[in-house]
Amino acid sequence: MSDPLEITANGLETLDVKNVRDFIRSFLEKEEVDCLVIGYPKQMNNLPSEASQYVDGFLKWFNREYPDLKVEKVDERFTSRMAQKAMIDGGVKKSDRQNKYLVDKVSAVLILQSYLDSKKHSSYKTE
Repeated sequence: MSDPLEITANGLETLDVKNVRDFIRSFLEKEEVDCLVIGYPKQMNNLPSEASQYVDGFLKWFNREYPDLKVEKVDERFTSRMAQKAMIDGGVKKSDRQNKYLVDKVSAVLILQSYLDSKKHSSYKTE
């Protein structure tokens, strides 16, 4: 989730896949959301990866449930590696860096921050 000025990405919680839809329903009832930013798995040749079918299925459900809410897909290649590096640089213990939920949470923050940064840079006007 970002701050109201859309400058900084912050992590929420990492969920089991089976809990995602209920979490989203509950979250959207409580929070004002302008856009869902989702990591989209791609291969090195820029084509969707095998895992993208699961994201596509989720997006079909999401678009049916929330047709007026904007969705942005962001390339998620290398985010797990970047999350690992960020945790190492941040002094996170090795045992904590092996926690998939923590890696996923940091990866999600990196994906959202990437989106926020690209949005900010695309809004600058050149003279």
